[in-house]
Order: sequence, then C-alpha cells, then structure tokens
Amino acid sequence: MDEKTLKGYNLWLNSPYIDEEDKKELKELEGNEKEIQERFYTNISFGTAGMRGIRGVGTNRINKYMVRKATQGLANYLIATTGEEGMKKGVAIAYDCRIGSYEYAINSALVLAGNGIKSYLFESLRTTPELSFAVRELKAQAGIMVTASHNPQEYNGYKVYWDIGGQIVEPQASGIINAVNAIEDFAEIKMVTEEEAKAKGLLEIVGEKLDNRFIEEVKKEAIHVDIPGKKDYKIVYSPLHGTAGRPVKRILAEMGFESIYVVKEQEQPDGMFPTCSYANPEDTTVFALSTKLADEVGADLCIANDPDGDRTGIAVKTKDGKWFYPNGNQIGMLFMEYILKMTKPLPTNGAVVSTIVSTPILDEIGKAYGVKVYRTLTGFKYIGEKIEEFKNKVLDGTYLFGFEESIGYLKGTHVRDKDAVVASLLLAEIGAYYASQGTSIANEIEKIYEKYGWYGESTVSVTKKGMDGAKEIAHIMEQLREREITEILGKKVLTLKDFEKRVEINLTKCERKTIELPKSDVLQFILEDDTMITVRPSGTEPKIKYYIYVKADSKEKSEEKLEAVKEGFVKFVDSL
Repeated sequence: MDEKTLKGYNLWLNSPYIDEEDKKELKELEGNEKEIQERFYTNISFGTAGMRGIRGVGTNRINKYMVRKATQGLANYLIATTGEEGMKKGVAIAYDCRIGSYEYAINSALVLAGNGIKSYLFESLRTTPELSFAVRELKAQAGIMVTASHNPQEYNGYKVYWDIGGQIVEPQASGIINAVNAIEDFAEIKMVTEEEAKAKGLLEIVGEKLDNRFIEEVKKEAIHVDIPGKKDYKIVYSPLHGTAGRPVKRILAEMGFESIYVVKEQEQPDGMFPTCSYANPEDTTVFALSTKLADEVGADLCIANDPDGDRTGIAVKTKDGKWFYPNGNQIGMLFMEYILKMTKPLPTNGAVVSTIVSTPILDEIGKAYGVKVYRTLTGFKYIGEKIEEFKNKVLDGTYLFGFEESIGYLKGTHVRDKDAVVASLLLAEIGAYYASQGTSIANEIEKIYEKYGWYGESTVSVTKKGMDGAKEIAHIMEQLREREITEILGKKVLTLKDFEKRVEINLTKCERKTIELPKSDVLQFILEDDTMITVRPSGTEPKIKYYIYVKADSKEKSEEKLEAVKEGFVKFVDSL
C-alpha cells in the first residue's frame, strides 16, 4: 500500500468529522491492504455531471462525507458566480429508492443551508425527470438528484443540474469540478441542523403541487388521445423496484389506459432490487416476471423503467407469438418514425437530437421527413443543451424528439433530461394505436428496416473494475490512438474521429477537419463497408464500451455481419 493511501486512511480514522460507527468500519479493515487501497487510493471522481460509485466509507466511495464535500463545492461555485440572487433562487433536491439516498439528500440540503442557500427538498422519492422539471418550475438556480440510475444495488450517486433544468455543461461543469476539488479538509464544510435550516427558511419541503404540474405537462405530449379499444389494450408494467411506479401508473390511468397489469413483485420501491440486482431495462432478464404475467393475461406489450425513472425498455410479442426485446436504438427509431409521421403539421425546421453513438438509421428517417438530425456527445445533458439553443434561437430548429441509445427518450420540452414517464405514456399510445390498426410494435420496427435499410447494432460492454481496470481501459484508448490504425477486420478505415483531439480525419483524401463538439475520450472508426465502430470508456461505470453498427441488404445478412464484427473487434482490441 502506498504512503499516500495510508495517509488518507489514517486521516479518516482520526478525523473528528467522521462518525464513530464509520471509524469502526475502517478499523475492521486493518490488515486488508487491498480493500484499503481500493477505498483510499484516490478521491471518487466528481465528473462533468456529478459522481457515482460504490457505497462505503472512504474517499473513493459514495458516503455522506463525500456528498457534503461535493455540496460545499457546489455552494462555493454558486455563491461565487450568482451571488445573493442565486442563493435566494436556491437548489431543488430529489432522491430515488437507493440505499442512502435520503441521507445524502438531507445532508446536501443542510450543507446548502449552512452556506445560506435555500433548498427545496422533495417529501419522498421522486424521478430524475421530475427533478429536472422542478428546477425550471421553481426557477431554482441548481438541482441535485441523488441516484445511481441503473447501476447495481451497491452503487449510489449524485448528479448536479443548473437553472435550465439540464445536467451541468460548460462552463458550470469545470467550475463546479474545480470548486469541489479545491476542498482539502472537512473543516471547510459548513453545515447546520435540520431544525435550524427550517427555522431560517432555508429548507422547504415540496411534493404534490409539483407532481400535479409535472403530470399536467407530460399529458400534453400525447399525440392520439382517442384510440379505438384503448381502454381494453393490455399492458404489463414494472418500475423494477424503482421510483417511476407512482407517476407512470397515474398518468396511464388518467389518460384512459384501463387494462394495466403491474408486476406486483417489483411494484414497491426497494434499494436492494430483490428480483433483479441489476435493474436495467436494457437487460432482457429483468422482463422475466413481466412476460410471465403478460402471457397469463394476454398482453403483447411490457414496459419497464429503471430505478430513477429516466430510462424505458420494452418487450413486445411478434406475429409468431415470441417475445422480442427491442434495443435502445430500435425503440428510438420507433419513436422517431411515429412522432414524425403523426405530428400534423410537421414544422419546416423540425429537429431531432441524438448522440454520436446512436444508430445511423436516424439520418435516413430525418431525410425522409425533411427533419434535421443533430448529434451530440453521449449524455442527455447535451441534448438538453440543444433544446435550450433552439429555444434561445442560437440554432434554427423546432425540437421534436431526442434520445440516447441507452434507452433514454424525451418528447417535449417540459424537462431537459430523459423522461421515462413521458416515454412510457407514448409507448402505451403507440402500442394501442398500432393494435387498433391491425398491426403491432414488432411489425412496425420491421417495416422501418424494410423502408430505410437493414442496420444492425450492438453495444459490447467490457467490465474492468478497480484501479487495475481503470489502467487497462486507459491502455486500450492509448493503443487505439497511437497505432494509427488504417485497417480493421480486413476493411479499410475511411474516416477516423478522435473526439478527445476534436479532429476528423479522412484517410482516403488525407484531409483533417475540426469536430465542433466538446472534448471527450471517444474514438470512432467508419469502415469502407459502412461499418461504424465507436469506442468509449463509460463515464458512470467501470466499463469500456464498443458501439458497433453494420448495414446489409437483408435481416439475416445484417445479423451475420454484426456477430462477425462484434467477435472480431473484441479479439482485435484484446490483441493490442
């Protein structure tokens, strides 16, 4: 164990700011050098939107002490940049069902109060999109969402929002990161008791009034309200033990969907996620209870949300009675085709916003409807930023829809983040509408491919945990950059995009141009056969991700090509 790590461990053991119970946990680690190293070799990273990590005591863990430090940094930045006006406008705070979420939320509020900043704390757990909505509705200066999204149950996290209702972007991101990193001692943290915060008018509890306004705005995003047979259209729904159950059940009921069957085993919020330790609707195994119930009641659509209610996945019946689990890109293109086809009139400057790792088929759909498709870096905050640019006429466009391939969707501008509540409402509508037309979601996805081309897509996530894993991921990115790769899997690389260096290189013409996006540790290779491979370390999990897209002239050929490229590229990276 290195000297710096040992010093950090001993500082916490002897700090007057660490509770005795937590010191006891640390003392029990004596002799376990590997665990001490993992907990103290670094400070948990406060990245461009916040922090996320494993719960526990230590500088490289999520705990109330690191949350207090982060909040003090936020407070310092807010006071320095917005002064008394920002302090009065305050900070909205919400939290999800995870273990420790309320503790971290109330600690955040009490640190803000200690700095003279008002906070609006939700009375009980709420979804991430409602936090985004609350920031704008309350005209707050900032927002804090305590959540680890879809990560496994041992995780929690802390996301920061700014006054537009989106997660922080530049210049706030760098400013807050620097302010957090500048805090070297827990003695710098100002904090009051809950009683004192309330007595000074610096802590206000909010709830039902904001819920009602949020639901009111979401309802406006429905396109077809009167659908024949709507009340009898059967849907199975699961919040996967998360926060979205209450708002999603409410809005479906109020919008006339009367045949909703909720998976009882997964209905109640539970941070242990007893039926699905990885409560991510991208993982098809989480639908096991949903499809079982759907088979029993005769439903052909299952909808599931992640723990903080910003992501949405589905399972749908095919014409041969099998269950099909559309991936994030397929749900996104289903939404896009439906919204553009059904929106009357379609604005002449209509715009759809997605990311650099989302399917190329979006560009084809956009061309067909005369709608411009904008691409951003990964992270819905960049889509939220684009919405704001349309609103402020920085860009000419009328926002219609935005999505990330990681099952995050937003129709409407009521929030500046992905919203599982509006996505669930629209998926219910799409399912009911197509059923009334004698077709289905599975059939309509097939038709999109037939219309625009057979694109195959897959995301390969390789987990590399801990300090050694972080080094391995850095090594992979370094090798992919330094080797000046001109051929992958026997195919020429036509274009290389290095988003860290913000340069796009046309290898055929030996031309270079600047990428007009912020720096990001991402590499993208476009091959001569239309294959696109993007490599990106995850910003929230100990993973490196390979986003692979292929194109062929039939479904079968697309699937075969995709499997070959997936297998070949993983081997190629492993050989570096």
